[in-house]
Amino acid sequence: MIVEMRTYTLVPGTTGTYFELYEREGLAAQREHLGEMLGYYATEVGHVNQVVHMWQYPSFEERLARRNALKADPRWKAYLVKMLPMLVDQDSKILLPAPFFALSPR
Repeated sequence: MIVEMRTYTLVPGTTGTYFELYEREGLAAQREHLGEMLGYYATEVGHVNQVVHMWQYPSFEERLARRNALKADPRWKAYLVKMLPMLVDQDSKILLPAPFFALSPR
């Protein structure tokens, strides 16, 4: 199993608008294509104006296939047109579990 952690830095003051848009127009497509969401958060302390979300995949190859399917979805394309103006920066990390920690297959 792997976990992808994505951090979006948003235009200051747009976190609420981002969450509303995502829930209304992006969430369903991501859940359908990406599968297991482990968490979706807004930063409160430290680097503010950031949204962090994590997704679990059985393998890197499956992640690639699922992300490609998402990119081809017309709902996702329409969502990106509205969301991208709020995005300042994006960071994506692939995390591997420590030997003593097992992710739960879901």
